[in-house]
Amino acid sequence: MKRTVLLTLALATGLLGSVTAAPIGYQTPDEVAAFKPGPNLDVVTNNCTACHSADYVNTQPPVKDRKAFWQAEVTKMIKVYGAPIDDADVGKIVDYLAATY
Repeated sequence: MKRTVLLTLALATGLLGSVTAAPIGYQTPDEVAAFKPGPNLDVVTNNCTACHSADYVNTQPPVKDRKAFWQAEVTKMIKVYGAPIDDADVGKIVDYLAATY
């Protein structure tokens, strides 16, 4: 029994030693996209860039009812992804996106 405990400890120590490797450093690429100038750009920058770049907005498809589309997208960011956007900022963000994209 003592031998089994010692063997188990030796294996556990060896496995734990291999798990504690040094962290890997890496450089992220520079931001290449920027939000277009428009009304409430500061509100969009303060809220949206915490989670994603302007590239995300730039890749959205063109739609006829831009206001409804962007309202749904901002609502999705809040309800599905947990974006911490104040209620007072939602309309400003939607207005900016509908007017600009």
